[in-house]
Amino acid sequence: MQTDTPKQSDPLAWVAGNDAPEKPVLNIGFMPLTDSASLIVAATQGFAQQYGLSINLKRQNSWAGLRDRLLSGELDAAQGLYGLAYGIHLGLGCPATPMAVLMGLNQNGQSINLSRAMLEAGVTSGEALARKAHHDGAKLRLAQTFPTGTHAMWLYYWLAAHGVHPLRDVETLVVPPSQMVEHLRAGRIDGFCAGEPWGACAIAERMGFTLATSQSIWPDHPEKVLCTTAAFAEQYPNTARALIMALLDASRFIDDNAANRAGTAQLISASEYVDAPLGALLPRFQGEYDDGNGRVWQDSHPLRFHAGGAVNQPYLSDGIWFMTQFRRWGLLRHDPDYLAVARQVQQTGLYREAASALGIATTPDDMRSARLMDGIEWDGSNPHDYAHGFKLHALSDDKTLCESC
Repeated sequence: MQTDTPKQSDPLAWVAGNDAPEKPVLNIGFMPLTDSASLIVAATQGFAQQYGLSINLKRQNSWAGLRDRLLSGELDAAQGLYGLAYGIHLGLGCPATPMAVLMGLNQNGQSINLSRAMLEAGVTSGEALARKAHHDGAKLRLAQTFPTGTHAMWLYYWLAAHGVHPLRDVETLVVPPSQMVEHLRAGRIDGFCAGEPWGACAIAERMGFTLATSQSIWPDHPEKVLCTTAAFAEQYPNTARALIMALLDASRFIDDNAANRAGTAQLISASEYVDAPLGALLPRFQGEYDDGNGRVWQDSHPLRFHAGGAVNQPYLSDGIWFMTQFRRWGLLRHDPDYLAVARQVQQTGLYREAASALGIATTPDDMRSARLMDGIEWDGSNPHDYAHGFKLHALSDDKTLCESC
C-alpha cells in the first residue's frame, strides 16, 4: 500500500498564534470500554495539555445518552460507534444532524458471547446456533449495544453468514455494554455482542463464553471513532486538529510496547473509567484470548489503537460500509449517495494536517479493501450493488429497526 510519509514539523506550532485552539477546555464523552483507552490516556497523561487542551472526561451509561448529550452540546466530542455517527448524520432514530468523524480510535477487539446455558446445551458454533434458531420454538434473545452501532452490524453480519436472519430468526434487543453480564445472569438474554472487557467478564464470572470475535468477521475492521458535530468542527477547526494530534500521540504511546499496554490497562481499569477487574481486562487488551470453552490463543488481529496510523485514518470506505449495512437491514429505505455522504462526514483533510504535523504516514487513497468472513470482498467501489447483493437482507421488509434508537 502506497503511503505519504511527511517530514515531521514542530507539532507544538499549532498551539501558538492563529493556530491556537479556539476552545481549550473540552467535555468529551466515553463509555466504560477498553477501547476508550486513548481518550483516557490523552486526558490524564499530558498528551492533550501539550497541544493547549484540557479534557474533562464524561463517562456515559449508554450510547443513546452519549448521542443525546453530543447533540445538545453538553459534550463537545465523544468516543463514538462508527455507525452511531452515521446514524445521526442520516437521521436514523433522531433528527438528522451533520456529523464529523475526526479519526478512528481503534480496530478489532469486540466479541459475540453466549450464555453458560447455551454452552451446556452444545450451542458452541455458528452451525449449532443456526440449528437452534431454525428448529426451536422459542426465539433466541441476543443483545447488541445500539441499533445503528458496530455491535449490531457485527452480530447481524455473523448471523447472516451462518444462514440466520437477524430480524426474523432471533430476537435482538439493545442493552448498554456494562449491563450485558447482569442480563446474562438474570436469564434475560441468551447472548450478546459488545466491546471488552464485558465478554471476558462474562467468562470470568462463569456466565458465558465467547463464540466469535469481531476480527474473525472482518480482520482489522473499523470500530470506535472520535466524533463531533460538523458545526463544532467548522467553528473550532484548530481545536479539532489539536484534539486529533493529542489522540494520535496517545494511540501511538499505547501501541508502542508491552509495558505501555500493561500500564494503560491498569489505568483504565479504575472505577472512574472502565471499572472492571484488571485480570479480566488485561489479557484481551494484549491480544491473549481464552474463549471460556477450552480454546486459548494469541490473536493475530488484536485490539489496536495506532499501527503506524493505519488504525486512525478516516477512510471513506469504512464509513460507506456501515451505510451499506444500514441499507441491507432496512434502516435506510433508499440508497443514499454513499460517497457524497462519506465525504461530508469523514474529516480526511483535517486528519491529514494533524498526521503530517506528527510525521505519521497517510495513504493517498481514501479507500481500503478487505475480505470478510463469508469471502465477500469490500473495497468501497460499488456500494449500491454490495448492499443489494447479500442473500439475507431486509430490503423489502416493512419493519424499521430504528424505533428504539
